[in-house]
Amino acid sequence: MATYCLTVTRLQLALGHGARRLHVSAAYRAKAQVSMSRFEPTSYINYNKLRSNVDTVKKRLNRPLTLSEKIVYGHLDDAQNQEIDRGRTYLRLRPDRVAMQDATAQMAMLQFISSGLPRVAVPSTIHCDHLIEAQIGGEKDLARAKDINQEVYNFLSSAGAKYGVGFWKPGSGIIHQIILENYAYPGVMLIGTDSHTPNGGGLGAICIGVGGADAVDVMAGIPWELKCPKVIGVKLTGSLSGWTSPKDIILKVAGILTVKGGTGAIVEYHGPGVDSISCTGMATICNMGAEIGATTSVFPYNHRMRKYLEKTGRGQIAALADENADLLVPDEGCEYDQIIELNLDELKPHINGPFTPDYAHPVASIGATAKKKTGPWRSKLGSLAAVPTQAMRTWVIRATIERDGYSKIFHDVGGIVLANACGPCIGQWDRRDVKKGEKNTIVTSFNRNFTARNDANPATHAFVTSPEIVTALAIAGTLDFNPETDYLTAPNGEKFKLEPPYGDELPAKDFDPGQDTYQHPPADGSGLKVDVSPTSNRLQLLEPFDKWSGKDLEDMSVLIKVKGKCTTDHISAAGPWLMNSENDAVNKIKNRLTGEFGGVPDVARHYKANGVSWVVVGDDNYGEGSSREHAALEPRHLGGRAIIVKSFARIHETNLKKQGLLPLTFSNPSDYDKILPDDKITIKGLTTFTPGKPLTAVVKHSDGSVDTFELNHTFNETQIEWFMAGSALNRMKQLQK
Repeated sequence: MATYCLTVTRLQLALGHGARRLHVSAAYRAKAQVSMSRFEPTSYINYNKLRSNVDTVKKRLNRPLTLSEKIVYGHLDDAQNQEIDRGRTYLRLRPDRVAMQDATAQMAMLQFISSGLPRVAVPSTIHCDHLIEAQIGGEKDLARAKDINQEVYNFLSSAGAKYGVGFWKPGSGIIHQIILENYAYPGVMLIGTDSHTPNGGGLGAICIGVGGADAVDVMAGIPWELKCPKVIGVKLTGSLSGWTSPKDIILKVAGILTVKGGTGAIVEYHGPGVDSISCTGMATICNMGAEIGATTSVFPYNHRMRKYLEKTGRGQIAALADENADLLVPDEGCEYDQIIELNLDELKPHINGPFTPDYAHPVASIGATAKKKTGPWRSKLGSLAAVPTQAMRTWVIRATIERDGYSKIFHDVGGIVLANACGPCIGQWDRRDVKKGEKNTIVTSFNRNFTARNDANPATHAFVTSPEIVTALAIAGTLDFNPETDYLTAPNGEKFKLEPPYGDELPAKDFDPGQDTYQHPPADGSGLKVDVSPTSNRLQLLEPFDKWSGKDLEDMSVLIKVKGKCTTDHISAAGPWLMNSENDAVNKIKNRLTGEFGGVPDVARHYKANGVSWVVVGDDNYGEGSSREHAALEPRHLGGRAIIVKSFARIHETNLKKQGLLPLTFSNPSDYDKILPDDKITIKGLTTFTPGKPLTAVVKHSDGSVDTFELNHTFNETQIEWFMAGSALNRMKQLQK
C-alpha cells in the first residue's frame, strides 16, 4: 500500500497549497525568456510547457503529485493521452537536453551519424573525462591521455562541430560537475550516457543515466521511452552536524535498499532535514543513488539551490525558479510507493564495503569488522589522493581552491592532485604501489567499490565513505579509527582528537572561472567533415545489424552461464566476464565446436564465424554498473541473440533492446539451475511476440532430455519493432523513408 508524503517544505508553506501566489501574470512569464545556459543563449527554459503538462496530468489522475512525477510527467510527449501507471506503463518523454562522456559518446555519435540526420534536435554536449588514466599526477596524466586518445578526441570534436554538439575538451572536469555548474536547473529533464548522471538531482533536476542509443533517440528528436518509475520517498528530519556528512545519507540508504532496491524507481528526498544540506551535498547523495539501481534521485527546490545558482552566475534562472516554485516541490499529500525515514540528528558516519557499495557499517564498528573479515586493514594507499580527486572535478573548482589555498593543504600533507577526470571510480587508475593479487585495503570517497573496480586488482578491499572520513583514516593510517571518539598521538607524545570538519557552503569570493575549455559548435556545420581515420583500430563507421528472420530462434548454444555478480565492466570484450558456472573460472569457457577452452569474446567470435547463434544465461541484477554501450553492442556484434537472467539492471536491459537482442527473465528463478553449459536453447513465441505475453524456452540437454519453461519480458510495441528491425537504429532509418 502506498504511504503518504505529509511533509510540507518551507516553499510550500510560503506558497499556500494549490495556489500560485508567487507567480507573476501569464503575460509576464511569456516574455521573461531565460536561457538554459550561457552556452546556448537562444535555448530557453520552458516552465510554461511544464506547467501545462502538470495541470493536464493532475486533472486526469485527480491526485497530488510527487516532485518526480511533476518533472517526469511535465515532459510527456502527449500528456492528455499518455497512459500513466507507476511501475507498469512506458512513458514517451521529451527531455530538454543530452550529455555524453567521451567513452560512450563515441558509439552514440557513430550511431547518430549513421542515422543520416544533419543536426541534433536538442542541446547536447560531449565531455572528455573518462579516458584520462590516473597514474602520476594531474598535468602529466592529462598530457599522456591527450597523446594516447588523440584520434578519439579529434573524432568527437569534429563530430560535435558538424552536428551541433558542444565539446568540453580533456581536462575540463567530470561530466557531472560540469552539468551541475552549467546545465542542470530545477525542473529540467536531462539524459546522460553515464550512470552517475543523477548527480544533477541535487539541483532539483531529473537527470537520468542512459545508454548511447537512448541519447541518439533524443538527439534525433524522437520521443524517449522510460518505464513509468515508482517513487521511493526518503523523509529527512533533523540536521547534519559533526563528522556526519551528506555522503552518510546515501551510504545509509544504500545499506537499506541494497544495490538493486531502487530499480525502477526514483528516490525523492523531502522533509525538513533537506534544508541542512548544501546543494553540492544533495548532488553527492543523488550521484551515488546510481549504486542502488535507482532511475534517478531528486531533491525539492529550496534556498540552498537558489544560492548555488546565484553563485554559479545563474541568478536569472534562480529568479525564474522562484516564480515557479510550486512546480518544483512535491504536493501535500502526495503518495510514495515506499517511505524511508532518516533522522539526521541520529545518523552516524558510515563506511561501506568491501566489494559492494551497499555493505554498510558505522565507522565506529568498521575496525572490528575489518579485522575479522577483510584481512588487510592497514591502508596501503595514500588515501588523501581520493579527496583531491573528488574536489578537483572541474576547472572552476580547481581554480577556486587553488586561489583560496586549499590545494596547497593537500600537497602539504602528501596528497596527489589527479587530473580533472573520473579516474579510479571507473577503473582508470594505473596503480603501481601494490602488485596485482596482493591483498590490501583502500578507502576512497568515490561511489563504487566492486571487485577490481578501482585498480584492477581483485584482491583490493575497497571501501567508500565521505571525504572527511577518508581524510581522518588517512591521517590515522588504519580502518580501526573513529574520529568521533579516538585519539591520535602527536610527535611529542601528546594525545589529541581531530576536530569535526567545518567550512563554507560556497566560496566567499565566488567561483574562479578557470581556463576556457569549451568548444562551441558553429551555427552551420554542414560543410565540415568528421575525422575518422581509415586505419583506426578504435573507431569505425557502423554497419547495420541483421533483421529478425521472422522465425523462432532455434538450437542456440549457451555461450556462458554466468555465476553471481556480473557488471557491464565484465561484459565488454576487454572485461573479465565473471564467473563461469561450469568451472568457477574467470573468462574461461569451453568452445563446443572445438572442445578447447578460451576467452568469452574469443569463443563468441568463433561461433559467429561458424554461423552459431548463442545466448548468455545470468544471475540477478545482470548488467549493473556503468551504462556502457559496448556491453550491449559487443554481444550483438559477436552473434548473441538473447540474454536470459533472473533480473536485469535497468539501463543494461534497455541497451540490449536497442541493439536487437532479447533480454528475458525466468518466470521461475529456479529454472536458472536447469540450464547446463552444453545445452541447446530454442525460444518459441516470437511469431506472436506481443507486450505482456511470455515466451517459451525449450532446453535440450546432451543426454536427450528436454526442459520447457516460461520466460518473461518487458518489451512494449515500439521495442518489439526494434527487435524485428534488428535494432532501434534500423527502425529509426525505416521511419525516415
